Amino acid sequence: MGILVFLEHHGDELQKGSLGVLAKAASLGDDVAAVLVGAGVTALAAEAGRFGAGKVWLCEDDSLDPPTPQPRVDVLAQVVADGGYDTVLFANSVLAADVAAGLSARLDAGLNWDLADVESRDGDLVGKRPALQDSVYVDVGWTSAPRLALFRAGSFDAVPGGGGAPEVAEVSPSFAEHSRGARVVDQQLEESSGPSIEDADIVVAGGRGLGQAESFTLAEELAKALGGAVGATRAVVDAGWYPYAAQIGQTGKTVSPKLYVALGISGAIQHKVGMQSSNAIVSINKDANAPIFEFSDLGVVGDVHEIVPKLTELIRARKS
Repeated sequence: MGILVFLEHHGDELQKGSLGVLAKAASLGDDVAAVLVGAGVTALAAEAGRFGAGKVWLCEDDSLDPPTPQPRVDVLAQVVADGGYDTVLFANSVLAADVAAGLSARLDAGLNWDLADVESRDGDLVGKRPALQDSVYVDVGWTSAPRLALFRAGSFDAVPGGGGAPEVAEVSPSFAEHSRGARVVDQQLEESSGPSIEDADIVVAGGRGLGQAESFTLAEELAKALGGAVGATRAVVDAGWYPYAAQIGQTGKTVSPKLYVALGISGAIQHKVGMQSSNAIVSINKDANAPIFEFSDLGVVGDVHEIVPKLTELIRARKS
């Protein structure tokens, strides 16, 4: 099998999710290549090699930033044809989902989405997809090539494992007339400090158990002391206590940090699916029967308003 991985970048940084998918592809033991599109991508080729890409296809074009999906569909379609790849993998994002859907239509190819894993079985690829509200995993496959797969955020760790410098090939696609029809005329970026919840090694999340919006300062101060990011449940977001960008769960973001601290979160299945792949889960809740304790590594039964300030103070003292 020849596997091609779409690497998404913003500025001069490759996205963690894309690198995780590339590292997973390399672990399958097949011929793995990556494709980079946009401004400044030539400088990122070596980094792709560190994560397992034996070959990197480059489309260096300043006019393709800020990114829009259709020109990237053109590039990928040409690379698939030129390289003879029968599998194309994507890490889920707003951009990657659009590109994957467009490429599926362009190549008349099957696309499996929301996958959590993939494996090589009897010389073929088999995907793993959560089902029944993430209570089970089902095997999914493809009836023809090329096979397209879109992986749930946080499915794989971005662990370097490649060899030397990859082979580099330049691609100069013929863009479809409609591909240049849309362009980004302005970007407004929300000001934020610290890591995003998708990339953070530590996430401190708050739920309705915090009692009120003002109590989210408890989560923010603890996250700041730990060097992490702040997340929230859907109920909190729906109540207007915290912005949607921080929502974790089935209708929000999926995270897989090294440490996940849940403050006043009951642990409904809709929230569980967004954080269950965390390496270590610590929960603080005054309800000893809260479902979140069933899948926590450490559970503390108590009032978050009493425990969290003391915990934050202890962490600050230890770090100083």
